[in-house]
Amino acid sequence: MARATGVGGVFLRAADPDKLYAWYEEHLGIKRTPDGAFAFFSEAPREMTVLGFFSRDTDYFGPGKQQSMLNLRVDDLDAMLERLRTLGVVIDPKREDYDYGRFAWFNDLEGNRVELWQPPGIAES
Repeated sequence: MARATGVGGVFLRAADPDKLYAWYEEHLGIKRTPDGAFAFFSEAPREMTVLGFFSRDTDYFGPGKQQSMLNLRVDDLDAMLERLRTLGVVIDPKREDYDYGRFAWFNDLEGNRVELWQPPGIAES
């Protein structure tokens, strides 16, 4: 039987897509593909992509009416948070640690809440 094995993409509305792409490139160190989008390819089983559903009244996405949230895997959560902090990004002080990884949050240039996830077993650089 055919089945979905991951998320093909996450899309957000943006007031200025080019400016937001550039912000992500600068702040998170990711680069666009020749198509002009960001693509992430898994090379190990622990580098999964999760699709989750939340109730309409969840506060997990932070305050406001944000309809979706990015969760990005990182190889060194503390270093990424420090990089964002030095670039002037306001970091949510909340942290969560589980056997399946460490989590932190920030808001991007347009106010979208973004979750960072460092899976267990990912060596910090």
